Amino acid sequence: MRIAVVHEWLTSHAGSEKVVEQILQLYPEADLFSLVDFLSPEQRHFVGHRSAQTSFIQKLPFAKRAFRQYLPLMPLAVEQFDLSGYDVVISSNHAVAKGVLTAPHQLHISYVHTPIRYAWDLQHQYLQQAGLEQGPKSVLTRLILHYLRLWDSTSANRVDRFIANSNFIARRIWRAYRRPAKVIYPPVDVSRFDWQQPRENFYLTVSRFVPYKRVDLTVKAFNQLGLPLVVIGDGSDWERIKAMAGQNIRLLGKQTDAVVTDYMQRCKGFIFPAEEDFGITPVEAQAAGAPVIAFGRGGATETVIHGKTGVLFPEQTVESLVQAIQSFEMGMYELKLEILRQQAEQFSIAHFQTQFCNCVEQTHTAFLQGNPLE
Repeated sequence: MRIAVVHEWLTSHAGSEKVVEQILQLYPEADLFSLVDFLSPEQRHFVGHRSAQTSFIQKLPFAKRAFRQYLPLMPLAVEQFDLSGYDVVISSNHAVAKGVLTAPHQLHISYVHTPIRYAWDLQHQYLQQAGLEQGPKSVLTRLILHYLRLWDSTSANRVDRFIANSNFIARRIWRAYRRPAKVIYPPVDVSRFDWQQPRENFYLTVSRFVPYKRVDLTVKAFNQLGLPLVVIGDGSDWERIKAMAGQNIRLLGKQTDAVVTDYMQRCKGFIFPAEEDFGITPVEAQAAGAPVIAFGRGGATETVIHGKTGVLFPEQTVESLVQAIQSFEMGMYELKLEILRQQAEQFSIAHFQTQFCNCVEQTHTAFLQGNPLE
């Protein structure tokens, strides 16, 4: 089989790129396509030092710094990739990658991290956080998002088989496209964590500082509790978070994987207040032997077992998080390190590779035989 792997943009080695990394390891002869590729030479290890074939957006003014501003052009750009020479196309989609054009004899499998969030159920939250609730810019943005929804829904018909990164995203796929999806959880490198290290008296959160991650919720809760908290990460909300953090909170900024691993292996508990599509860090925390206190909606409900590997709080409020931490502090839950590690192992790289490879092979066989794929 000649295989093409399509991803939206290559600028970092984050969650969706880790999925691409494993797909490329499974299919080392695959060719890579991306709207833009601004990886440095030091970052190219995870794509096997391939050169991705890019779109015209790569050469537009200020693309390296502000390629996301070209979102309205991305549907057109992804449709310009010539994939006619491939038997199987695998798209890694959280925006427009699934919209590539293929022929009837080509199999298109799309691994969906999420339907494009800001065009669907999170549109109003996005507009509010961006200050675009009113005015001419708001009208223009709403028109663009309306166009994106129409294109996104239509382009779903170009996919032969959907794979979702969680049951939560499978429900989003059904809501947006009315298509079923097989769930294969993303790969998490659980082997790098030692879960038997002594625990220390501090809590930890690791996150980008953007509004929907709700780092502010964690900081406000720990201001109220007065318990020690370590915060790793940076982003657009840095100054706001820094201004509200009390003396009991240490902001370390962005850190290396080695530093994150060390803190996860020593922390008393890991705080995860966001509603995520999947959420890799709660799995990593459990692999490191750290109980997770997480908002009980989204992907965390599939990775954290309430009362066994962590605590799920019901409302995304300071009060709800404070109550969860207080119940954890009082020892109301019997959380065993062995159970935490066993739970994390279910999301290992080996599990992902086996499930993904089997799905591709079975789907390709059914496709060639003309059997239903869903």
